[in-house]
Amino acid sequence: MSTPHVIVVMGVAGTGKTTIGPLLAAELGVPYAEGDDFHPAANIAKMSAGTPLDDADRWPWLDAIGQWAHGRAGLGGVVSSSALKRAYRDRLRSEAPGAVFLHLSGDRSLIEERMAGRQGHFMPTALLDSQFATLQPLEVDEAGVAVDVSGTPEEITQRAVAALRRLEN
Repeated sequence: MSTPHVIVVMGVAGTGKTTIGPLLAAELGVPYAEGDDFHPAANIAKMSAGTPLDDADRWPWLDAIGQWAHGRAGLGGVVSSSALKRAYRDRLRSEAPGAVFLHLSGDRSLIEERMAGRQGHFMPTALLDSQFATLQPLEVDEAGVAVDVSGTPEEITQRAVAALRRLEN
C-alpha cells in the first residue's frame, strides 16, 4: 500500500486477528499493536469468567485503541480490535478518522475449531455465539474490506494485502 493508513484488523474471536495483524504489519512495514493489551483488567476478568462485555465496558477500551491509531495517523500501523458493531467502529473513527478496517470473516465451525486449539487465551469458546450475534459486518460507506480466514496465515495475509491495495485504487 502506498498510503500509510492505520489498519484495524477486526472480527469475532478466533478469526486470527492476533496472528494476521503482526503478519500484515510486517508485510506493510508498520508497527503492530495488540488490541487485547488495551483492555482494562476488569474487562479481562469479566471475559475470563465467561461474561460478555457490555458497551460501557468497551468504550474506554475502544477509546484507547483509537488514541493509539490517532497517534499513528500519517505514519501507518496495524491494530487488532473486534470492532463488531458499527457504533464501535464509529467510536474508533472518531479518534482516528482515517482508519481502514480489515474484517476477518469465516465459517463459524472453522473459527470454533481454531478457538478450541488456542492455549492460554482469556476468551472462552462459549462466548463465540454472543460474538456472532453482536457482529455487524462493514457497511458500504465504511472504509474497509472483508477477507475470508480459510487457509494458512500467510495466505490470509496475502489476500488481505491484495484487498487493501484494491481499496486504494
